[in-house]
Amino acid sequence: MEPEEVLNTASSTSNYANTRKMNRKEILETKRAINQIIKSASAVKDHLSLFPSFRSYSRNGLSLCLETERGDKLTSHLKKCIQALLKENMEGPYGSEWPTEEKVKRKEMVSPDARYIFVHSANTNEMLDRNAPIIGFVHYRFTMEEEMPVLYVYELQIERCIQGKGIGKFLMQLIELIAKKSRMSAVVLTVQKTNLLALNFYLTKLRYNLSSISPSVIGVEKSYEILCRAFDHEAKAKLEMQVISLWKENSGCCMARLTDVISTLKGYRARTVTTLSCSIFLPPYIVVNLHES
Repeated sequence: MEPEEVLNTASSTSNYANTRKMNRKEILETKRAINQIIKSASAVKDHLSLFPSFRSYSRNGLSLCLETERGDKLTSHLKKCIQALLKENMEGPYGSEWPTEEKVKRKEMVSPDARYIFVHSANTNEMLDRNAPIIGFVHYRFTMEEEMPVLYVYELQIERCIQGKGIGKFLMQLIELIAKKSRMSAVVLTVQKTNLLALNFYLTKLRYNLSSISPSVIGVEKSYEILCRAFDHEAKAKLEMQVISLWKENSGCCMARLTDVISTLKGYRARTVTTLSCSIFLPPYIVVNLHES
């Protein structure tokens, strides 16, 4: 090999090594920045203090008050209320898996990373009554998905007697405001496939999207789906399922089996095409509404 060729080879090797070193450095810096965002969001003691208008809810015949708490600060009263509401709402959708899942949820419940918004009935003076049973709560955390900071909703539970009166939508609006204020890229959540009411609520009423990391999308058989709402273009590209519009009927709707639709979607993994907006009723059929952006 000629001296000039040796020099060029050595130079190329050196440039490649420097590039890899720079890439590693950039990745570490990005992760540190994301971890700092998550740490800062978690350090806020009362996220409701940022949105005082959400401390009460007086609509549709309801008079409610909201408060926040951390998982490692829960009183025995709150723990019992959480467990009772979880059992009431989730034993059915989980079926035979509930005894095992209940143990997992009890452990998750008291984590230092857990953040809560509790819903109480207001007293006659529309003041918070902490001795009254909770009639709803949101359990959420700040974490990382696909190298992006997200607010992950672990639980949204509301007593059946007040469901359908707007409090669920009210709580999710608050969650999204908290996420944006905390510099999160998206809100992410998990829903059991058998929980048809929850799926309809998130996908039809709130227009959340099937996530690109959801089990059905990546070809893994699980009892749940992962949904999300991203707040910027990068997060939409990484976290939301994006597809080319598959149906062109005037109604914009079609009926299909979930497995058929998911199989079709896998063929359209490009990140710059039309976003899927859908309402899913599982199992085994879904109604898919596709709109061109």
